[in-house]
Amino acid sequence: MLADGIKTVTSLHDSSCDLAQPGTPSATVIMLRCATDALEWLVLADSTLVFDVGAAEPMVITDDREPHVGARYRAAMDALDSGSPEHTAAHRVYVEAMRHHRNRDGGFWVAATGPLAAEQALIGTTPTSRIRAAAQLSDGATRLVDRFNLATWRQAVDVLDQRGPADLIREVRRAEQSDPNGTRWPRGKTFDDATALYCRV
Repeated sequence: MLADGIKTVTSLHDSSCDLAQPGTPSATVIMLRCATDALEWLVLADSTLVFDVGAAEPMVITDDREPHVGARYRAAMDALDSGSPEHTAAHRVYVEAMRHHRNRDGGFWVAATGPLAAEQALIGTTPTSRIRAAAQLSDGATRLVDRFNLATWRQAVDVLDQRGPADLIREVRRAEQSDPNGTRWPRGKTFDDATALYCRV
């Protein structure tokens, strides 16, 4: 399904866009599909799927290949104040370096123009009897846990369950606003795009 979707979107643009350009638009993907007594799932690029399985710790599935590659190139950027001209220049260098690893073996994979990226996605099946709820989170929404260390996955799921996705994102925004220069939490973007979906199973 993902490979076919990539082919379809690419075909809509191949006559009007330079799809060979290294910075061509790309996307992270999380897919869930209900099967008999199970949820089939797919995760590609820097988003996270979280299953509340009723235990102390949720089941967390994340494609961490991009941050692992990025760790090689972040030092210069992270040493500078976010928003400064120097940080902007260092971020540009970081992005260019990362493009050389995108959709390549040993690098990381995203949904862009090549349907073969779908074959690199993390996939699995989890019995619905184990799952109480599922959360689909972009990397901007997971910052509260995996970058800022202000919450555990259990606490993040509880926010989603009791107060909803908007409240989780508000907590992320409060943390970002408290550190506009990236002094406490060095990062490429002061404010990252954040998407959170939550559904009870």
